[in-house]
Amino acid sequence: MIRRNVLITGASSGLGMGMARRFAALGRNLALCARRLDRLEALRDELAAAHPGPAIAVRELDVNDHDAVFRVFGELRDELGGLDRVVVNAGRSKGEPVGTGAFDANRAIVETNVLAALTQAEAAMEIFRAQGHGHLVMISSIAARRGFPGGMNVYAASKAAVSVLAEGLRTELAALPIEVTTIYPGYIRTEMNASRSNLPFVVDTEPGCRMLVTAIEKEPAQASVPSWPWGPIGFALRHLPSPVTARLLTRMSRR
Repeated sequence: MIRRNVLITGASSGLGMGMARRFAALGRNLALCARRLDRLEALRDELAAAHPGPAIAVRELDVNDHDAVFRVFGELRDELGGLDRVVVNAGRSKGEPVGTGAFDANRAIVETNVLAALTQAEAAMEIFRAQGHGHLVMISSIAARRGFPGGMNVYAASKAAVSVLAEGLRTELAALPIEVTTIYPGYIRTEMNASRSNLPFVVDTEPGCRMLVTAIEKEPAQASVPSWPWGPIGFALRHLPSPVTARLLTRMSRR
């Protein structure tokens, strides 16, 4: 099934922007949301010039404004005549080790990556249940596969919550024409991690987002992106004993 109308949150930069470019190249109608409306409008103009034809709707949205999430998703559904796919992408990553006086920063990660992700899933699922079809895509992280130390601890925990939420929905909706996909990105170069030079197996934004969209289009239950080496690494992180994975986790969590 071709999902014509695709909503992406966090679309003003990084993976969200990269996925928007790829979906536009595939001729999809887009509903793009983010806090920075000026960047969304610039992206809309860029995509409209490069790919005439598909509709591109943009809305300013802070996903931590829960009432706004429901309102904006409804507005975009009405503007495009339905939503076939919603990509829950907006998130935060800059955490600190627990107990080091950075509770506010860590709380912000949980509020955005867990509570706001739940809000987006609720709004999307209301639309999908009402129209009888849809594809919910939850962007998790390879970090969700195991508890990480240091500044990655809370981030990894928040993404694990996203993964479990998606898994529960898949189980619940198995008999309905509503698909739920969990995507586990490895390290893909974006503005968020541009200052880090020690990222293992990092890929650039354009090929990384191309692989993300390719995986999403297949609508699997879950996918690691890129599949190599992150599929095997994710399996290892999940199943190997803690002493074996401790060194790898410490390296992956360094900034």
